[in-house]
Amino acid sequence: MDSTSGGATAPDPNSGEPCPSAATAGSSSASQPQQQPEGSSPPAPPSRYESQKRRDWNTFLQYLKNHKPPLTLARCSGAHVIEFLKYLDQFGKTKVHITGCPYFGHPNPPAPCSCPLKQAWGSLDALIGRLRAAYEENGGLPESNPFGARAVRIYLREVREGQAKARGIPYEKKKRKRPNVAVAVASVSVEAAAGGSNSGGGEGSGGGGDSSAAATSAAAAAATTTV
Repeated sequence: MDSTSGGATAPDPNSGEPCPSAATAGSSSASQPQQQPEGSSPPAPPSRYESQKRRDWNTFLQYLKNHKPPLTLARCSGAHVIEFLKYLDQFGKTKVHITGCPYFGHPNPPAPCSCPLKQAWGSLDALIGRLRAAYEENGGLPESNPFGARAVRIYLREVREGQAKARGIPYEKKKRKRPNVAVAVASVSVEAAAGGSNSGGGEGSGGGGDSSAAATSAAAAAATTTV
């Protein structure tokens, strides 16, 4: 009996023609849009602070590499950090008058002078803050952080005081205002006690009034003590 009489023949695997079921499955899968898994949104770009911190960290590592003799991060101390800050003065843009300059202590000199340009204290202070964070983010221990060394803090303080005198611009720290939370909590307690006296009407209002008056006095005393 002829084998073709039973229906369609199976495709020859050596003919190179695709299987109808595979072709159908491929066309159907191609027609369906691929859905991205949830939570696979592209990462947000780094902030300006993070980008600047990375650049500062790479600059410091390059400085250690070019140091004579070369330094490793493990051997870096507060003295090396101060040396790095002094090295950056050659790229500064802030005029710092020397003692013999006629414009010493003048905030707005009327004419140019030959005093050197240095890094402003504010820029150095912010730089140390970023490098201090970058050091610990790259595996450094807080207790061995050279950017938090006492010598570095003393140097920054001397730079701040020296530039304040030379430029006639005092650097004053902004005092943070402490929120008066205690007064706010006490006032709420007083209002709650007063509300209780108003809602105690009806029978036994006399006793309720005495108890609410005592609660109000106690809340007022607590507010005075807290303040």
